[in-house]
Amino acid sequence: MEENTDRPRAYRRIDRVRAADQILEDLRDRILRGELPHGSRFPAERDLAEQYGVSSGTVREAVRALAAMGLVRVRHGSGSFVTVRSETMIAVSMASAIQLEGSPATDVMDILGILNSHAAGLAARNATDGEIAALREAAERLAGIDDLDRAMTDLLHFLRQLASISHNALLAAMCAFLAEIQVNLAIELSERRLLPLQEVAGALYRDRIAVVEALEARDADRAVRVTSAYHDHAMELITSSPTARQIRASDPSYSQLLSSLMSTKLASFTG
Repeated sequence: MEENTDRPRAYRRIDRVRAADQILEDLRDRILRGELPHGSRFPAERDLAEQYGVSSGTVREAVRALAAMGLVRVRHGSGSFVTVRSETMIAVSMASAIQLEGSPATDVMDILGILNSHAAGLAARNATDGEIAALREAAERLAGIDDLDRAMTDLLHFLRQLASISHNALLAAMCAFLAEIQVNLAIELSERRLLPLQEVAGALYRDRIAVVEALEARDADRAVRVTSAYHDHAMELITSSPTARQIRASDPSYSQLLSSLMSTKLASFTG
């Protein structure tokens, strides 16, 4: 008789020397493997302590670390729940790496340009006619800009949708987070009066339409080229001042932006 490989793995006994770390590693692995899926009730600390053969305090230490990672949401009075989402994990990891390396905004945006261009090439091959039509609608909404907040929301929607119709979930998640940095950075620079944001958003209308037209033609090579040109034009406008070109992750406003985006991601998926 064949062994049932779908049966949940038994919780392993823990070496007490670094018990909390080992429990953290084991539980994180279970969550990422889907054994403890998003939205499910997290096992009670008492039950985990019994399974691992440790004290409730040791388990509590590991659970606190999982909560700090955004993998578990502790709701007082109603227990704990698994909150893992790939987009959240990618966003937090990328923002942390940007801050750790002190990466300048231009480096981060260069990566977005490369990823968006690749996404456009995939979209030309993989997107449905309906998805491309929806992308055109998103682009057309940015033809005239009279409400800046609405324009920024529509712009972020366009960028997220372009990545989404590539039908590559990992790529879409990475593009979505970097697009948020780009849009929010543009807003930050506008508030510092380093660039006229309405003029920037409006000047890129033809670039966005060119991307849509390449997708409608199902021309992957052209889609890559015009998306790259769109990105280059956007960066030329956004970094039109020396101050904008020099912003690094160590800059207080930029660092605060990254921290805010991480907090927003965690809150949106754990609330």
